[in-house]
Parts: sequence; C-alpha cells; structure tokens
Amino acid sequence: MSSEQLDRLVKFGASNDMDSVLVTRHGRIVLEATYAPFRAGLRHRFYSATKSVTSTLVGMALADGRLDSTDHKVVDFFADRTIANLDDAKKAITVQHLLDMTSGLAWQEGVNGGAESYIAMARSPDWQQFILDQPMTTPPGSRFYYNTGNSHLLSAILGKVTGRSTLDYARERLFGPLGIDDVLWRVDPQGVPIGGNDLYLQPRDMAKIGYLWLRRGLWEGKQILPAAWIEGVRSADVDMHESWSADMRYGRQFWVMPRRDTFMAVGYHRQLVVVMPGLDIVAVATGSSRFASPSGMASTPRYGLDALAGFLAAAVTSDDAVAANPAATAELAERVKAAALEQPAPASPAGPPALVKAVSGKTWRFTGSPARLKSLTLKLDDPQPSYEYELELGPPMVPPGPFGGPIGFDGQFRVGGRTPVGPSAARGAWSADGTSLVLEVQSLGGDDVARVTLVFGDRTVELSADYAGGFKVKLEGRAND
Repeated sequence: MSSEQLDRLVKFGASNDMDSVLVTRHGRIVLEATYAPFRAGLRHRFYSATKSVTSTLVGMALADGRLDSTDHKVVDFFADRTIANLDDAKKAITVQHLLDMTSGLAWQEGVNGGAESYIAMARSPDWQQFILDQPMTTPPGSRFYYNTGNSHLLSAILGKVTGRSTLDYARERLFGPLGIDDVLWRVDPQGVPIGGNDLYLQPRDMAKIGYLWLRRGLWEGKQILPAAWIEGVRSADVDMHESWSADMRYGRQFWVMPRRDTFMAVGYHRQLVVVMPGLDIVAVATGSSRFASPSGMASTPRYGLDALAGFLAAAVTSDDAVAANPAATAELAERVKAAALEQPAPASPAGPPALVKAVSGKTWRFTGSPARLKSLTLKLDDPQPSYEYELELGPPMVPPGPFGGPIGFDGQFRVGGRTPVGPSAARGAWSADGTSLVLEVQSLGGDDVARVTLVFGDRTVELSADYAGGFKVKLEGRAND
C-alpha cells in the first residue's frame, strides 16, 4: 500500500472529526492513528454500526438452530403481549423484513439524521412494546425505511430464541472466539441489549469483527458464521430510495456499495467498519461530534463513505510486496504522531482568587434535571483542578457515581477519572471579566462533548450545558448548607 495515499487518509480524518482510523490488509495492520484527545486502548461508542453485529448474531442463531428461519413471523415471538394496531400487514412482518429495514412500521428516523421516534422510544418504559404498537404505513417488504426499532426487535428475538441476553450469546459465539473482552452494551428498561446502537468496542476489536466478515465467517480455521450469511450481505439489493444512494444498497443491517465490492457497518458520526473483499482490506473509523465541525462530512452517514472507500482503494498499489519508500514512510509516521498530539485552545486567564476559593469544595444540588444531574462539586484551588458529579438513578448498566476527572486550564484537555462510559477529558477557561467558568467536557469514546457554562451566585450556580449534538439544558443548583 502507498504511504502517500495513507497519509492523505490520516489528513482526511484530522479534518473530519475522526477519533481513530485503522487499516488492515492481508490480515496485518498497516495504519493505526488516533486523534487527540482520544487514544488507543479505549472503547468507542459504535452507534448504528451495532446493527451489523446484531445481524451477525442472527446469522449465528440460524446456524445453531436457535432460529428456524428469517421468514418467521415477528409477532409470533411476542405472543405474550397485547399489540396495538395489529392488522394483517403487521402480522406478516418477518425477521427478514426487520433485517432489511422493510418492516413497514410507522417511524420517524430515516438515514438523514431524524430521531423523533428513537427519542420517543428511549423515553418509553417498554421499548419493545413501543415498537410493536406502531401502526403500519406500507406493506412489509415493499419499501426501505431506516428504523432502529427494527434492530432492537432483533435483539429481543435473539434473547427469546437463545434463552439468554444478546450480550451473553455474543460473548459465547462472537466476542469469546475472537478474543474480545472489553465490551459495554447498554440495555433497555427490560434489560435487553439495544440492538441498533450503544455497543462500545475498541477499534482493534471492531477490526477483528470486520476480519471475520472479510473471511466469510471463518476464524482460525473454524466456521463460526455461515459463509452464506456474508454472501447474502454482499449481494444485498434493497434500494434505499435516497437521491444520494444510487450506488448504495442495504441488506441484513449492512450498507453495501456494489460498484466497489464493499460492504460496511455504518454508525452516526463516522463509526465505520469497511470491508473490501476484492482488495483484502478491513478498515475501521471512529468519530465524534465537535463544536467546530467542518461541512465536508456531517453527521448523516452518507457524507464521506465513498470518499473513504476511494482513499482505501487508491492506497492499494499491488498484491505483492513493493519497493520501500523510506521518505514517504517517515512522513506517514510523523502524520500519525501529530494526530495524537492535541492542538490546545488559548490558555485561560486565572480566575478571581476569592471566587476560586469560595466555590472550591462546594457541592451544588440539582432537581428535575433532564440530564439527570444530581450534584456537582468543583475543586479549583487544588494543584490539579478537578470536577465531580453524580447522576440520578439512570438506565440499567450505568455504573454508580461519582464521576468526573481533572481539568486543564492551559488550553489542553486533562484526561483521567471516569464517566459512565470511559475516561473524562476536560478543560476550562474563565471569562475575561471573571464572572463565569466555561468547561468543555467529554467522555472519551462516548461522543458526548458538552460546553458547560457556570455562573456563580452567593449560594447558587446557573448551569448552561450546550452539547455538540444540539441538545441544550439550563439548570439552577443550590449549595449545601
């Protein structure tokens, strides 16, 4: 592979909010870069690329005889439930329709970033019931519509046919054989792992799964996924009916580019596992949302997929060894090294000494927070400033607090501590007039960058949080007596 072309790929990642990029060819890692403050050895939120893992487990359940057929009617698995809007069309939905996003269930999401139905589902006490109760808009199998609810029903069905959670089944049949043990998979209120998103894996472990797909289900001489399952993915023919998707097809929870002989697991903010069988390539990209996101590759997954595949294809120069190019190799190494170095913001002016002392060690309590924030404590007069917070009781599998970590006031993130999904990275800056403190905080690998502005009163604090994804919240906290 060409070092010059791989160098272009690293540059592309730097300008498109990537957290990491990894490329393998012929089973060997040829490029691995991480972009500060993210770093190697951390899990990353997989977002909707989770769907392709759920699909893989469905294929395994078929091979194990746990699932008899993808033509099995979905409502049969939920005979213990009373389902609203149950008509002949809904009764005709099969597992295959869920896999291909052609269930016909009413849903507001799509591939263009809408999330109305997903948000409503996440706020409901029973996600499976919420999905099953939706009315029908089209006959099953007649039209593609991207619907994370379909994927979550697949996870629920896996639990029913295997007699264990999707995660436990994955540990036995997928993660275990591939040597993957650093896994977080969030669950719904009933404890079912979320079939369409919120699986957290390390990029190298994502690449292992991609390599299993590349080798048509073969791992260390053992066929752990039927080859026919991957062949079915490669021959996917579901039209996505988008103006930009003329060269794109969908099938079995994968995105497919027939023109490039490429199929992909695709998630929000550039979570990608790209498999190119003809070139013997697996590539992994992880990304996040930033406040100054460039326009070249937005949140919607359509942006950049063909460009990324083009970079990978252009980097291939031969199927055999090529002459070394020491200068290009050294330049690529420097590019990778530079990616891991943070570009700091301007250093913060010192906070007013009296205010810093007054707020340090004080704990503010919050009630009725949509972000579930229960308390916040700042320690700003320590040699290493830090923050700490607690959350109200949240979703299952969120570990107990407190959470938090160090704060950098020199324009650079300080990494450490912990959040519910990974280490904290935080940096702070005082306003020029010294009346407010701005913290930029994130969970590394969690893609939840927030800019938090704190305005201090005598015994109160006004907190405004502006998340890079667009969510905003304003709260007032009161100090303990």
